Amino acid sequence: MTVCAIEPAADDSDGAARPECTITADGAYAARLTLDGDSWYPERWTLDGPEPYAVPLPGNQPEEPGTEVQPMGDGRVLIRRSADGRHFFSLLYPTDPGTGELPLGAVECPGEGTRLRLLPPAPGGDKAYALAVARHSSAVWLVAGGAFGPEHLAEIPGRCAGGVWLDAAGRMLALDREVGGRTKAVVVDLERGGEVSPLLQIAADSDDRLLLADPDSGLLLIRSDAPSPGQDRLGWGVLGSTLPVRFPECLRVPDCTVTPFAIQPGQMLMPESCAVALRLDGQVGSWVGVWRPAQRRMDHLPAPEGWLAGAGRWTGDGVLHLPYSTAEAPCGVARVTAPSGDAGDAGDAGAAGPVRDGTATGPGSDTASDEPEEPDPDPAALGAPRPVPLQEAPLGRLVTK
Repeated sequence: MTVCAIEPAADDSDGAARPECTITADGAYAARLTLDGDSWYPERWTLDGPEPYAVPLPGNQPEEPGTEVQPMGDGRVLIRRSADGRHFFSLLYPTDPGTGELPLGAVECPGEGTRLRLLPPAPGGDKAYALAVARHSSAVWLVAGGAFGPEHLAEIPGRCAGGVWLDAAGRMLALDREVGGRTKAVVVDLERGGEVSPLLQIAADSDDRLLLADPDSGLLLIRSDAPSPGQDRLGWGVLGSTLPVRFPECLRVPDCTVTPFAIQPGQMLMPESCAVALRLDGQVGSWVGVWRPAQRRMDHLPAPEGWLAGAGRWTGDGVLHLPYSTAEAPCGVARVTAPSGDAGDAGDAGAAGPVRDGTATGPGSDTASDEPEEPDPDPAALGAPRPVPLQEAPLGRLVTK
């Protein structure tokens, strides 16, 4: 059995910020750990009705701050607790009165310097997975939706981080694997005994991580130091394409951390048209960026007050839903229509930066780069999304526009 231990809930192993709440793949439910006075408790949000509403799910005693929660497709909430080197999983659901709890079993983690965390919600919503990282290997566990409690599915050589679903069936899982001092994204086939194959290998000496993927269009959001050794850049590619990974200059914002968190679904074979939502963290706070691969700029939008930073989802018609919580509105969702991407839409993006006491602050919208632009991908040439190592793309045409 792979040994593991807790990692902080706020960050992934590569230091990337994690959202303050988790949303199911279909956007119907969300869950978060929230504070009542000095006590932490789980809370489920229902998002697929006319108005969002929250249901508190407190247990018999307060939760620890690092406890993870994740919504399931049927409205129950998975919770991971730890004690004495073991991780315990249960499903929570509202009852009248109180909170019902269905124990699922535990994963033993007696080792030091190792960790376990939940992977992002899987498509379908009926199963949940966890990643256990030991000194020389990582393991994927099915922790909810199995027949007999937690089930060990795959053992992967190397230390893994991240976690992105590549297909709508919840079979192909991308992980960022560190081996020999280099990090490359790989694909784990959960229906073939955890078979591992390469996904991102932009250059032999680069660190290439997958941040986000859209199964409909095949659009991938990537972080790599291939174009600028020693400096990570945001880039994009297409699953199964022979076109190169590209690193737009407009995704570089000085003195800010830029993290994509949602891709517009439903854009079949049109990855360059997908709207991408990005979280920007700077000295003045956090706000939202919107960008499309076809664009040469990022539109900067103020985050709603109380935004659960890093959380949100797109509808197929280009409306961004951002959950927020304030004293006046404990459970709310702000709806923002994405700029169309035309040059004339820059003024429709709203004020730039986060709102503080009614005043927008932060950098203004990025302008178009003067650097040479490569033609956008031909949708007819993209083909069906499939895991293909992107080092097969013609690297001589790699550009940093």
